[in-house]
This record gives sequence, structure tokens and C-alpha cells, in this order.
Amino acid sequence: MMSTPKLAFATVTGMMIYLGLAVLGWGGFAAFFSHPALSVVAIATLVLSVVAIFSRVNLSAGEREDRDNRWVIAALIVIGLLQAYLPAYTDRKEFWTLDGDRLRWLGVVLFIAGGVLRIWPVFVLGHRFSGLVAIQPGHTLVTTGMYGVIRHPSYLGLLVNALGWAFTFRSGVGVLLTAITIVPLVARIRSEETLLHTQFGAEYDAYRAQTSRLIPGLY
Repeated sequence: MMSTPKLAFATVTGMMIYLGLAVLGWGGFAAFFSHPALSVVAIATLVLSVVAIFSRVNLSAGEREDRDNRWVIAALIVIGLLQAYLPAYTDRKEFWTLDGDRLRWLGVVLFIAGGVLRIWPVFVLGHRFSGLVAIQPGHTLVTTGMYGVIRHPSYLGLLVNALGWAFTFRSGVGVLLTAITIVPLVARIRSEETLLHTQFGAEYDAYRAQTSRLIPGLY
């Protein structure tokens, strides 16, 4: 499990890189923070990052890990860096922009809602939530609350958050990057579910039969 200082350093560093790329793409601090919607998104990013510091997320391989799935982490990092910079840049350059300020503010709402949905399961699962596809010591299934409806709420939150970011910058490129994100996420979901089936057998199969992966009734 990551200690709080290490988690704080990683979280703050990641946040600064992400926002820094967006500011660079938009053309500088003065230009970026002159727009209310972008200022709100920046503040929301800061708040969510501070909250994340108090979670128990870890990068432990635990008792059993699917190491073949580690490529997903690298893929998500690359997509994330592109998502940080390109929507802001294409918005400033008026390249493949989608709409006006109403879409920006819809993006702000989706960004915040997705960020909350992304981080909430981290607190629900505690030490069982890992950046790796792994079974942690004392691992048990959580099948109540949001997990009683969908099996991967944090991944749904990630997608909603990314789509909100793209809308905030009116970016068709950002929407495309969000769609591309689905590919490694589905690969990770399949890997997780295979590992959980191996660990919990019929108990996980029964749980899987009653829930959806990401969107109730659809997937």
C-alpha cells in the first residue's frame, strides 16, 4: 500500500502535469483562468486530488496479480497526457470544436460528477482498490450500494470525467480520445473479472449475473 506522503506526492505531481498541459495548450495561465468554466474545472481537479490523497489506493501486487494486464496502465497514461493537452489546444485553435459555452458548462458538470464517481469506489473498497489487477490480502467481494448495480463504477466515472473534460474544451478530439479509452478499460475489466472468478468462483458468477459491467441494462 502506498504511504500517505508517497500517495500525496504522486497525486499532486500528476495533477500539476495534467493541469499544466491544459494551461499550456490553452495558451498560458492568464488566458486559461480568464474563462470561468476552465477555472471551475481547475478547482474541481484540485479538490478531487486532495480528496484522493486520503484514500487507501495502492499499487500492490497483493497475493495474486495478472501481470499481463500492466500494459493498460501505460496506455491510460499516454491517453491521459494527450487528453490533458489536445482538447485545450484544439479549442484555442478552433479545430474540430463542437459548440459554445452551454456545452462547456455541461462538461464541467460531467467532469465533476465523473470525478466523484471515479473516486467514491476507492474509499468503498479501501486497500482492495489497486492500480494493478490483483487480489489483495483479505480480499472480499463488495456487492452492495453502487456495486449492487454495476461492477465497475470507478471506470464509468473515469469515462464520464474524461467526456466532461472534452466537452469543457468543446473538443471533438477529446471525445475521440475518450472513446479510445474504452479499449484498454474493457481489456482491464475482462482481466479483473477473470481474476475475480478464479478467486471467488460461483460467488462471483452469481454476483455477475445480477449486475451490469458499466451501464445498467446495456453493458
